[in-house]
Amino acid sequence: MAYLRVIAQPDDDLAFQRIVNLPKRGLGQATMQVVHMHARARGISLIMAIRELITTDELKSRPKKILTDLMIDFDRWRVESQNHTPAELMDIVLNESGYTEMWKLDKSIEAPGRIDNLKELVVGLSEFETLTSFLEHVSLVMENEDSKSTDKITVMTLHGAKGLEFDTVFLPGWEEGLFPHQRALDETGVQGLEEERRLAYVGITRARKRATVTFAANRRIYGQWQSSLPSRFVDELPDEHIERAGELGLSRGGSGGFAEDQHAFGSPSSGQKQGYGAGWKRAQNHKPQDDLVFAPARISAGGLSIGQRIFHQKFGYGRIQTLDGDKLDIEFEKAGLKKVMASFVETV
Repeated sequence: MAYLRVIAQPDDDLAFQRIVNLPKRGLGQATMQVVHMHARARGISLIMAIRELITTDELKSRPKKILTDLMIDFDRWRVESQNHTPAELMDIVLNESGYTEMWKLDKSIEAPGRIDNLKELVVGLSEFETLTSFLEHVSLVMENEDSKSTDKITVMTLHGAKGLEFDTVFLPGWEEGLFPHQRALDETGVQGLEEERRLAYVGITRARKRATVTFAANRRIYGQWQSSLPSRFVDELPDEHIERAGELGLSRGGSGGFAEDQHAFGSPSSGQKQGYGAGWKRAQNHKPQDDLVFAPARISAGGLSIGQRIFHQKFGYGRIQTLDGDKLDIEFEKAGLKKVMASFVETV
């Protein structure tokens, strides 16, 4: 999402900070401190600051090359956003940025799920004609979520629901291959199946009054329609607590065939054991770079003149040779001739 925001709105500093080094590009804190200092001194966005800095000698050669390539990438994606659908653009960005590859190489237990989420994001983008319309939709959804004036549906994973209770719970996607998930069966066999069964129990017992379980005969997965069978967990639900609804259709359950909108209603008995305790934790928000030390805004090129002696934190003392807007050519006493920005020099 941050990549898309920067493509559509280059001045979005919060979005840019989130992905400037994700995946890891080798940009250190010192480099970003220089960028922040220049942006603050000039009163411009981080991207504008980078575009100015990469034309000077303020940055070392390696980070300068990395930031130059990143600017080229965003310029190219911005052009492609005019010639491709949002879904096609997202697919391009995920591949060319290395973001998908980062999760493929990640060995953590959450990596496969992250990749699945990215695929679903691309599918979701296919419903929008322009990048702007998608970002406006996301902003509207987030605004509605922030509003506390109306009742809302809480969407969460089964792991995230542990320890919580609600009067009414909806449990969609109870289909073979989806729940239990095929990956769990392939990787850990019976153990994986039992873990999925425990999650099914957790989901059902989150309901104080009513749980609605649904499954579809045909589901669109990663842009492709696939036929589905009801989850084996549906047949394991106790009949005395179940109401079934739905027309006869393509898939078959334990008590006959069901159509795409087949669902079962149930209420957990009062004697059922509740939950397994909270297990899944939300990802922590990135902490702002509070430890960055910003230098005070320095003079602009308008207060400088050729031949004037100045001081630069990185290159030391020197004299101005030429002036080109806010860019200066300075002959430093120890570092030689360098091109720098006026915001980084002080008069002496």
